[in-house]
Amino acid sequence: MAAESRDADKVLEQLRAYRSHDAPTHGGRVLSYVYDSGRADLDEVAAQAMRLLQPVNGLDPTTFPSVALMESDLVEFGRAMLHGPTATGSVTSGGTESCLLAVKAARDLWVGRGGSGRPRLVLSASTHAAFHKAAHYFGLDVVVVPVDVESGRAPASALVEALGPQVALVVVSAPSYPHGVIDAVAEVAGAAADAGIPCHVDACVGGWVLPWWEAAGGDPLPQWDFRVRGVSSISADIHKYGYVPKGASLLLFADGELDLARYFAITDWLGYPVVNPTMLGTRSATSLAAAWAVVQTLGEDGYAVLARRVVAATSAVVAAVEGIDGLRVQGDRQGPLVAVATDESVEPGRQVDPLLWVAGVAERGFVLQGQPAMAQADGTIVPHTAHLTITPVTEGLLGELVPALVAAADAVRGHALPSPEALSQNGIPDPVALADGARAGGDLDLTTVLMLIETLPREASAQLLSAFLQRFTAPRG
Repeated sequence: MAAESRDADKVLEQLRAYRSHDAPTHGGRVLSYVYDSGRADLDEVAAQAMRLLQPVNGLDPTTFPSVALMESDLVEFGRAMLHGPTATGSVTSGGTESCLLAVKAARDLWVGRGGSGRPRLVLSASTHAAFHKAAHYFGLDVVVVPVDVESGRAPASALVEALGPQVALVVVSAPSYPHGVIDAVAEVAGAAADAGIPCHVDACVGGWVLPWWEAAGGDPLPQWDFRVRGVSSISADIHKYGYVPKGASLLLFADGELDLARYFAITDWLGYPVVNPTMLGTRSATSLAAAWAVVQTLGEDGYAVLARRVVAATSAVVAAVEGIDGLRVQGDRQGPLVAVATDESVEPGRQVDPLLWVAGVAERGFVLQGQPAMAQADGTIVPHTAHLTITPVTEGLLGELVPALVAAADAVRGHALPSPEALSQNGIPDPVALADGARAGGDLDLTTVLMLIETLPREASAQLLSAFLQRFTAPRG
C-alpha cells in the first residue's frame, strides 16, 4: 500500500531523526570519509548553488548551457592545478566513476588499435578497489603487483616488467589510500609511454591538496601530474580535499583521442541522439554546481591556506604517533594520509595492536579506520593498520586528539587480538544476525569483522559483507 501524504515539517523531522544516527560530518572527529574545511561559508555557498541548479538535468548541456559552463571552468582550474595546459575531461559523480571511465577509455582505445583477446590492467596491491571494479565491469584481467611491505610502494621495475601488448592501462597512485604513498609515477609512466600504453594517475585523494603541499611547508614530493612524461589521465576528487559536497570528481586526459574514448554515443534508435561523456545519462547538476561554487570561492589562494593547516596537522599527528611506544607509521607516506602499524621492534608487552587502538580511540571520541592485513601473491604479508585522514579542522583538535591517541595506546598496550584459531572455532557469523543486531541499535564489532576478513578466504569475507549490507539496507517490514 502506498504511503499517505504527510506534512512537510513532519517529513523533515523524520529525516533529522534519521540523520541523528550518522557519524558527524563536521568537527574533525571522523578521520576517514569526511573532508571538513572548517569554513561554514563554503557549506552555505554550496547549498545555495545546489538549490539554484536543483531542477537542471545534466544530460543535455545544449539545453542547459550552465552545465557546460561550470564544467569548463572546473576543467580549466584542473588544467592549471595539474599542469596539463591542453588537458580535456569532465566532472563525474565521484572517484569510482572517474576510475571506471579511465579504464573504459583505455580499453576502448586498445581495442580500436587492434588489440584482441582480453585486455589487461596493471596495478599494485595498494591501488584503489575501484579499478578492480572497473576490470570486473569491462572485462579486463587484472595483474596485481605486490608492494614492498616496508615502503608500501610497488617496485617500479615490477610494474614495468608487467607491461606488454595485452596491457590496456597501467595505474599508479598519488597517493595510495591505504598508506598515503606516492607510487613511482615517473618511472612507470615513462616506460608505459615507450610501450605505447596509457598510464593513469589515481589522485582521487591527493589531487586537490598535493599541488600546494610543498609550498605549504610539507616535505618535497616527486612529480606525479601531467608534467611527467607518459601520464595520460588523472582522477582527482573535488569532494575530498576540494571541500565540496559529495559527489564530484574531476577526470582529465592529456590526449584527446583517449578522452574521446570515454564517451558513449548512439543515434540508431527511435529517440533523441544520446551522447554521454560519463557513465550516467540523466544526472543531477547540483553536485557540479556546489563544486563550481566552492572552487570559485576558494581559488588557488584559499586552497593554499587550507593546505597549510593540513600540513601542520599531519606533522603533529605523525610526531604524536612516533612518540607512542609500540606503534609506528607504516610506509613511506607523503601527504595527508597516515597509516599506523604495530612496532614489532619492541617486546610484545610494549606493542600496541592498531585495531585495538582504533577501538580505544573511538571510546575517546574519535573515529579512525581499521585496515585488515593481507597476504600478497609473493607470500609477503602487509600488516593490519589504522588509517587517519588529516583535514584542516584536525589542526584545531590536536589538543584533544593527541591525548586520545596516547591514552588509547596506554589502555591496550600488550593486549592481543583473538587468534585465527579462536575465531574459526566460533564459526562464520550469520550476516543476517549481524545486520539485524546493528539495525536494532547494537554495536557492530568492527575489530572482529576486520579479523574475520584476515582469517577467511577473501572471497568468503566479501560474500559475508555483501550479505550483511544487503540485509542492513533492506526494508524493515
